[in-house]
Amino acid sequence: MTFTKITSLCLKVSALKKCITGRPLCLQRDFSVKSRHLSSSNVDKRALGNTDRKQRTFSDRSQLKFARRLVVKLGSAVITREDGNGLALGRLASIIEQVAECHHEGRECIMVTSGAVAFGRQKLTQELLMSMSMRETLSPSDHTREDAGSILDPRAAAAVGQSELMSMYDAMFSQYNVKIAQVLVTKPDFYNEETRKNLFCTLSELISLNIVPIVNTNDAVSPPMYIHDDTVVPGTGKKGIGIKDNDSLSALLAAEIQSDLLIMMSDVDGIYNKPPWEDGARMMHTYTSKDKDQVQFGQKSKVGTGGMDSKVNAATWAMARGVSVVICNGMQEKAIKTIISGRKVGTFFTDTPVSSTTSVDVMAENARSGSRVLQQLSPAERASAIHSLADLLVEKKDLILEANSKDLEEATKGGLAKPLLDRLALSPGKLKTLSIGLKQIADSSYENVGRLLRKTKLADNLILRQVTVPIGVLLVIFESRPDSLPQVAALAMASANGLLLKGGKEAAHSNKTLMDLVKEALQSVGAQDAISLVSTREEISDLLAMEKHIDLIIPRGSSDLVRSIQKQSQHIPVLGHAEGICHVYLDKDADPSKAVKVIRDSKCDYPAACNAMETLLIHEDHLSGSLFTDICSMLKNEGVKIHAGPKLSGHLTFGPPPARSMKHEYSALECCIEVVSDINEAVDHIHKFGSSHTDVIITENDNTAKTFLNSVDSACVFHNVSSRFADGFRFGLGAEVGISTARIHARGPVGVEGLLTTKWVLEGTDHTAAEFNEGKRQWVHEKLPIN
Repeated sequence: MTFTKITSLCLKVSALKKCITGRPLCLQRDFSVKSRHLSSSNVDKRALGNTDRKQRTFSDRSQLKFARRLVVKLGSAVITREDGNGLALGRLASIIEQVAECHHEGRECIMVTSGAVAFGRQKLTQELLMSMSMRETLSPSDHTREDAGSILDPRAAAAVGQSELMSMYDAMFSQYNVKIAQVLVTKPDFYNEETRKNLFCTLSELISLNIVPIVNTNDAVSPPMYIHDDTVVPGTGKKGIGIKDNDSLSALLAAEIQSDLLIMMSDVDGIYNKPPWEDGARMMHTYTSKDKDQVQFGQKSKVGTGGMDSKVNAATWAMARGVSVVICNGMQEKAIKTIISGRKVGTFFTDTPVSSTTSVDVMAENARSGSRVLQQLSPAERASAIHSLADLLVEKKDLILEANSKDLEEATKGGLAKPLLDRLALSPGKLKTLSIGLKQIADSSYENVGRLLRKTKLADNLILRQVTVPIGVLLVIFESRPDSLPQVAALAMASANGLLLKGGKEAAHSNKTLMDLVKEALQSVGAQDAISLVSTREEISDLLAMEKHIDLIIPRGSSDLVRSIQKQSQHIPVLGHAEGICHVYLDKDADPSKAVKVIRDSKCDYPAACNAMETLLIHEDHLSGSLFTDICSMLKNEGVKIHAGPKLSGHLTFGPPPARSMKHEYSALECCIEVVSDINEAVDHIHKFGSSHTDVIITENDNTAKTFLNSVDSACVFHNVSSRFADGFRFGLGAEVGISTARIHARGPVGVEGLLTTKWVLEGTDHTAAEFNEGKRQWVHEKLPIN
């Protein structure tokens, strides 16, 4: 059916409706669209045309995915090039693509756009410069060319730019099979009752025809519109909003059509409590009407007609009428889709009171200041706080286990996987081991912060020292492992780092109880804000964007979690390992009894751990002996499912099922067995399929063992011991924040040492660099003892 036939049919339906009800279809404000529907997972199913619906904004960003009708306002600064000459076509194309995607999802989209004047000025400037060529030829002293852009009348530029702008919009939207319509408005359209009704009737019809209206002020025939704030809108008896720019225009349209969401795109990230370039400026991720007095406004945009105060006034006006609003930076990639997905982008305006829960930004700032408090404490005071936490783990074990049982019960009902359930479970034995580990951390913490690493006499009375200092603020994200919380907290105390913890929801009860104990221990030394548990709805992706507050991210959990965080964190370094594909190589000179013992422990002691064996490499000579059979029987008796590598499958007629991949972390009672011809092939296999975590050799040949230990490039390499020894507690570190397979800063189990960095301290009298250049002072560079 052609567009003309659709339009004709809709007009006939409108006429029929008018005959029945006595009034036009558009005036009934029935904006529902029958031809397309959003799935229940994407949209709120309420009747949008119902004027009696509760005028209430979304209370949380996570609800924005239910927005069915949205207005997108593009500010001049967003679609105009930085030099002011023409439009930023690449940026505009990205925005149009996002609007088209929303449209095809079944959302009803309206755009309010600027840019006609800028586009027209570019076109007219080109024409004007061409016409000046002859004039300059005749009169070389004519400098009109230099002022060509500034002498153009904005109304003439708008007249030229409007048609050009719409042609461009039409061409871009047509790439996504989206029809658009231009709606130009002027002051009378809102002041006159009849034209006002006609305007919203037109918008209603366009939306019902699956067309995206693009609204702009008709700057070619009228100055910028202005309806006083106290003007009563005709036909409503209500006061309107002062329409001074496209900000207020978009707010009025969003309120009138009962939009669910208004996205106002500008050239700033959001609303700040004061101009962003001033000291103490802080972005407000959520804004309610109570926050008005907290904001100080700066100057308006160079290219637009409205400043930030205009945007806030327009947003609060729309918010008061049930429209959720987000003010964001339109230059950010995929801003519209990111906002709808619930991410913390821009400033979210809502009339729902913000929870009293401390925001993550404030938590991070507190962690920074708390870190400085910890630095100022004596080593004995920091150690006492850790000892206090260790004692509380034993004293309050019943309270901890009660909370943990709730988590286990809910996780079991929710179908949590067995390996994750194992990690989730706490026991009196685990808590006792935790307590012992924390006391180790405390006892070894006296020389962590401020430890002298190097001392050099540069010249007479000029002494340089290198000392250890905390990294700053850490973010540790962990899954299912509530025992990680006190471990990491103790390491943060010992290293004087601020800490944010983000635990999995499956351990919510356990984490909260443990965090209360951490706060209690910190309070004894006046540093209770140094460590906090993030328990809000904050998305991990939002936390990873807090590079101004967080210095290091340490993920502890599944390989999928770690990989995801490593991929998303673009500006904050990530310390950790994505996989724990640990190998045990059974050399031809291995002792059989040692081999069975080490292999059993490596695989069966705790299969879900990242340091459990996943692949067993066997020297080919063992295939003809009894050791291979003994090992297979032992694994089978332990309930281990065996997968065969390609070479092992080739040696056996009736063997185990083949492994789907040689690079796989089972994290369960499963493992792969493969055959190698010698030590060199074993090392090559580990380098090809391993994850640089922990690898083991079992042999009585010292030369072979030395070759293995020197050749395997992993964080941990062992000889005749279980892979399960790759652990901070077992290494005597007390505990660990994780195991790192990185090659810089920290590697292997990361204890306190991995959470410290250094700073240089130089002390002199009146030394200057010029004195050394002029020969008045001489370099010494004498290494001094550090004790």
